[in-house]
Amino acid sequence: MRPLLSRLVLGDDDAIAAVVTAAETSDDPLVLVAAALFTGDADGLLIRAGHAARTTRDRQLVAIAVAHRRGERSLVDALARDHLVDHPDSVLAAWIADANHVHPSPREEP
Repeated sequence: MRPLLSRLVLGDDDAIAAVVTAAETSDDPLVLVAAALFTGDADGLLIRAGHAARTTRDRQLVAIAVAHRRGERSLVDALARDHLVDHPDSVLAAWIADANHVHPSPREEP
């Protein structure tokens, strides 16, 4: 799953499609959260992820994604920072935290 997530956060269309397809039958919170970032049924997937989350790590990731979905930027920053201290290999949490900030396109930079 880790290589697929790395490709997903880089915007690989095949990886995104694979994760969204996998989420249809998965009970893995990581898959459900990842798919929620790229589908129209984000709320449903995040609810499923919350029910499937058994570990603190999984519950934290779901909370980060829910806060991101709600546009709660400060909360995303705080939750992701705490999560990444304990789980520095959490590519998805790092990506959500980064996506939480608006990045100007190269044309918009001074």
